[in-house]
Amino acid sequence: MTELPIITFALLIAAVLFILSLRGLSNQESARRGNVFGMVGMAIAIGATLTIPGLSPHPLVIAAIVGGGALGGVLAARVGMTQMPELVALLHSFVGLAAVLVGFSVQLHAGPGGGHAIEHVEVFVDVLIGALTCTGSILAFLKLRGSVSGKPMLLPARHLFNLSMLLGSVAMGYLYVDSGALWPLLVGSAIACVLGVHLVAAIGGADMPVVVSMLNSYSGWTAAAAGFMLKNNLLIVTGALVGSSGAILSYIMCKAMNRSIWNVIFGGFGADPPKAAAGAPAAPQGEVQEIDNAGLATTLLESASVVIVPGYGMAVSRAQHAVRELCELLRAKGKLVRFAIHPVAGRLPGHMNVLMAEANVPYDIVLEMDEINDDLPATDVVIVIGANDIVNPAAEDDPTSPIAGMPVLQVWKSKLVVVNKRSRAAGYAGIDNPLFYKPNTKMLFGDAKGAIEKVVTELRARA
Repeated sequence: MTELPIITFALLIAAVLFILSLRGLSNQESARRGNVFGMVGMAIAIGATLTIPGLSPHPLVIAAIVGGGALGGVLAARVGMTQMPELVALLHSFVGLAAVLVGFSVQLHAGPGGGHAIEHVEVFVDVLIGALTCTGSILAFLKLRGSVSGKPMLLPARHLFNLSMLLGSVAMGYLYVDSGALWPLLVGSAIACVLGVHLVAAIGGADMPVVVSMLNSYSGWTAAAAGFMLKNNLLIVTGALVGSSGAILSYIMCKAMNRSIWNVIFGGFGADPPKAAAGAPAAPQGEVQEIDNAGLATTLLESASVVIVPGYGMAVSRAQHAVRELCELLRAKGKLVRFAIHPVAGRLPGHMNVLMAEANVPYDIVLEMDEINDDLPATDVVIVIGANDIVNPAAEDDPTSPIAGMPVLQVWKSKLVVVNKRSRAAGYAGIDNPLFYKPNTKMLFGDAKGAIEKVVTELRARA
């Protein structure tokens, strides 16, 4: 089946648009434009593929495209920002499932023993990565949704179990390439499904943002493998772009968290809390100091510099717009207000950045952890809204902590820390936070949206 020059050119344009899309998504100010490039590129790719000479799309294919597009539009319009990580994980599972189905379709079309050895390699790799991505993404979706516990499931000799499954997959791959029979492909895909579940199950909640990023990378490599299998250059290019960008992002996030990417992938770094040394201090205990909305408003009016640390709790309560109002009021009164974003705040890479952009917070006052940590000792007030693990001093002070060594926002070095939470409960990593008991910390209990709105009301009343 030969492509017309115009179709080849259209596919090239689509590939360029995908590259421009990734470039645009690397920056908040150009992210909207990046999304547009991606959508236009995908529309061109679908249109060009459907017009290849000799290709007569089945009506069910057209129905699937229209139906899938409509369903995706409805989901995107209805999903809240707190549900975005789980939606992304679920969409990754669709990519893996599609690759598996296409791989089996190619095998069934060729028949037992049909096709060349290299084609069998392409099919097996596509199905293997697709199956692993599908089941791993489904479990990640269930963890993020709360349907499954975020605690790691650590089986005895789990690394040996993973190695055994990997070797079993290689053995099935050899048998499939050699014979072209269906049964090694079925067994290999079943092993990959179990491996996908086990790899994600062994990863703790604190590392879930990295997991989502890695699954994004897996979905890209799945698409690239499908491109080789179908001899589709655009799929190869697009899959390689997604796969490599996801892998790079995962590496960057692991480096920012002081994690080993290999340990995150193969069993979950931090899943086994280190044993406390003899005479080690017990878990932090003590009384917390509370502050009310009026007291916080007074403190803010007396302060010159304020840093706001958003967390997942802010996303859950949809408080980003109230936070933006607070920011505008304080800046109007001449206060220096900035936002501090931790690399893994939320459940998805860039989760808090997206929330701030959605609330129209100026990009130039939204700073990353490395950009603002050195300024915190000179800051009058740090307001932590719904964050926990990313501001936990145990990461630096307690070598027995599961998050020991993870870089955190050093908010306790500021003159005053106000932590807004519904309760003193542990964060997603399931560990206590000594920050709550420090003498320069005060707790503002309550739902983030309601609490911040009351502070805004107090500030407006004193204008």
